[in-house]
Amino acid sequence: MKTSELLLDAHSRVQEVLHDVVTGLDDKTLATRPSDTANSIAWLVWHLTRVQDDHLADAGGYEQVYTADGWFERLGLPLDEADTGYAHTSDQVGLVKLSADQLLGYYDAVHARTAEFLRTLTDDDLDRIVDRRWNPPVTLGVRLVSVIDDCAQHSGQAAYVKGLIS
Repeated sequence: MKTSELLLDAHSRVQEVLHDVVTGLDDKTLATRPSDTANSIAWLVWHLTRVQDDHLADAGGYEQVYTADGWFERLGLPLDEADTGYAHTSDQVGLVKLSADQLLGYYDAVHARTAEFLRTLTDDDLDRIVDRRWNPPVTLGVRLVSVIDDCAQHSGQAAYVKGLIS
């Protein structure tokens, strides 16, 4: 198995979980929060998708699907187009109210762009520095694992929230 195939497999597993969690849920259920300070399924899926889109577009040198393909406008959230959900307040979490079609549409578009990017990678690419704001600087390999970890955690959280509220 090539490195790019391994990474694609990991992202495909997240996609499977998200489809299992989101498919068939109505807007109210997607926006439900188990407590006033908890995250909703809609916020978790939107946030993990935004992080994947933002981080991989930056690492790959391409425009985010959110802006390039009009998802910012289609989703119509009252948030800045650069917002990924990082450090959101409880009130900001409550602003993310999206349908299953919107969530999966945006996620699937990001997943497709991610897969396209990953298919171009070689093992040598993984050592390329993509973020010098950290010490040590972040390599592409570390960034890719970080994004997969974030997506896996948040998709698991979304599944857990679904179990709590349905």
